[in-house]
Amino acid sequence: MATILIIDDDDAFREGLAETVQDLGHTPLEARSGEAAFERLREHDTPGCIFLDFRLPGADGLSVLESLRENADLRRVPVAMLTAHATSDNTIGAMRLGAFEHLTKPVGRDEIAALLERMLAAHADAPAAASPAFADEARSREPQLLGISETMRDVQKRLGRAAGTSSTVLITGETGTGKEVAAHVLHRASARAGGPFVAVNCAAIPADLLESELFGHGKGAFTGAHAQRRGRFEEAHGGTLFLDEVGDMPLAMQAKLLRVVQERQVTPLGANQTIAVDVRIVAATHRDLPAMVAAGTFRQDLLYRLDVIPLHMPPLRERVADILPLAEHFLSTLAASPETRKHLSSDAQRLLVTFGWRGNVRELANAVERASALAPGALLTRDDFAFLFDTAASVNDAIPASLAELPLNDALAQLERALIVRALALADGHRAEAARRLGISRQSLYTRLANVDSSNSGD
Repeated sequence: MATILIIDDDDAFREGLAETVQDLGHTPLEARSGEAAFERLREHDTPGCIFLDFRLPGADGLSVLESLRENADLRRVPVAMLTAHATSDNTIGAMRLGAFEHLTKPVGRDEIAALLERMLAAHADAPAAASPAFADEARSREPQLLGISETMRDVQKRLGRAAGTSSTVLITGETGTGKEVAAHVLHRASARAGGPFVAVNCAAIPADLLESELFGHGKGAFTGAHAQRRGRFEEAHGGTLFLDEVGDMPLAMQAKLLRVVQERQVTPLGANQTIAVDVRIVAATHRDLPAMVAAGTFRQDLLYRLDVIPLHMPPLRERVADILPLAEHFLSTLAASPETRKHLSSDAQRLLVTFGWRGNVRELANAVERASALAPGALLTRDDFAFLFDTAASVNDAIPASLAELPLNDALAQLERALIVRALALADGHRAEAARRLGISRQSLYTRLANVDSSNSGD
């Protein structure tokens, strides 16, 4: 039997939860506010776990949680945050401060029973630990990691926990799922929020310039190096370095990155002295790195160093509950004022939640912006999103239906041509992205495109 502290100003919910706790064989201890909770704690032994509401009179739940974590006797006690309306901010904030779980009301009896068992077991097994120091969360206009689906809330919880460490994070996910947004949010929620956030797209920088970009160079290090230049690692000192599309990094460069990740020292090109750097590395990729390791195109030792805390961004098709809230958010940001904000009709809403969204959140944002810009009225209808089906139809029409009637070599040639056309259409003409979708290198795509062009000229 354990004592369970319940902090909630909703009398009906608090009393109902206390009754459930008692039925499960434990002793409930109730408080309507953070101040009342600390008074009760002074009168009783340390509880086995705590249920803490987010909205409270006086200090809110996050402030109470922070105070609990600063108390040497209470910092090991598991805390489950409760809220009627989960948001990315309160979920990430709670997990950053070490909450055991973050629940949305109402909460069922079975869920309470299972959670109590896990929290009490964790309390019994937890070693004593020093209270971590966290910086206040920065308030900014930067994009938020939005989502109310269970899948996305799991991401927010993991991100919040990761924010309380300086460990390297590897963010994976399809194109358009919000990997860079997640990296920004992680930085802002961490103790390094006051330091710089430096982003590098490893796929956008030519291989022969990437070393200089990351590590810097001295004057005269190579032709055109007229002055000394700091690299991105130095620029990110004290903050976060975001290595986007790290899966596109050449093997030779991967070896040099591995050394820096291990030693936290860089040697600029043309220099013979190392420079110590204090950075938190966050890497991201849309590629399957374990498969690349198996194929010999990505170093396994580097993957081990980067994949300390994995964070997978789910595709939009796996978080359908987020589609309409995201669309409404995009409409709000597009409006010059609340009076000019446009809205979605019921048929437009049905369309959005059933569409495939191959480009994920990025494609949804672009579609909402396009429809909002071109719609004649304040209410966006299904017709305002008709272009989505025009695009899908043109892509599908690229694949011929009569390949079985052709000789094998001709059929294969036509199929290859159709697949290239389809990949380019899905990638909006971007050849690097088309090559990724086809699973081939960019150089291979250029060669195949040349073959397609030559065969077309002979038709």
